[in-house]
Order: sequence, then structure tokens, then C-alpha cells
Amino acid sequence: MSDQADEAVGSEAVKETLKIGEGKPGPGRPKGVPNKTTALLKDAILQAAQKAGGGGEEGIVEYLTIQAQTNPGPFMSLLGKVLPMTVAGDANNPLELVTRIELVAPRDNSAD
Repeated sequence: MSDQADEAVGSEAVKETLKIGEGKPGPGRPKGVPNKTTALLKDAILQAAQKAGGGGEEGIVEYLTIQAQTNPGPFMSLLGKVLPMTVAGDANNPLELVTRIELVAPRDNSAD
């Protein structure tokens, strides 16, 4: 092979592979804007839950209350997915941990 052919092969092997998110941004939707289909589906689910709970402002709360009572396992799983995993306090109002130990004298059951 000639020197020119070696250089051409060598330059092709040095191509960079861009990772997702690198390079020039495309013409897609701005970051943080939900997909239109996802937004429509989320809205439909909320409307269905509201109707299932009797409609009105408290419909979703009523529906979730029913689910918590009739299906506690799946409801607790849902809570685990939507609640934050950590609890953080406010810098101006920090959380306080209070531990209390009580010593209780045993009952005298001989009088019974």
C-alpha cells in the first residue's frame, strides 16, 4: 500500500463517536417540554381518575382513597414511586431528630 493509502485508512479509523447529548442541538423540542402524546395521555388519565372518583374538584382524591382501601399493595407501590426518597430540611428551619427513652416499671400483676 502507498503512503497516501495508509494515511487515508488511518484518518478514517480516528473518527470520533459522539455520545447522546453531545454535538450541536437538533431542531427538536426544547428541554423540559413534554412529548405531546405523553402530555395528552397524562391528562386523559387524570380526567378518568377524576370521573371514577365522582367528578368535581375532589374526584381524584376520592378515587385514590378508594384505591388505597381496596388495593393497598399497588397503592403503596405508587406512593413509593411518587414520594421523594430523601427528606431535606430548610436551611433556615432545619429538621430536628428527637429520641426519647422511657423507663417503665413492670406492673405488679399479683394483685389481679
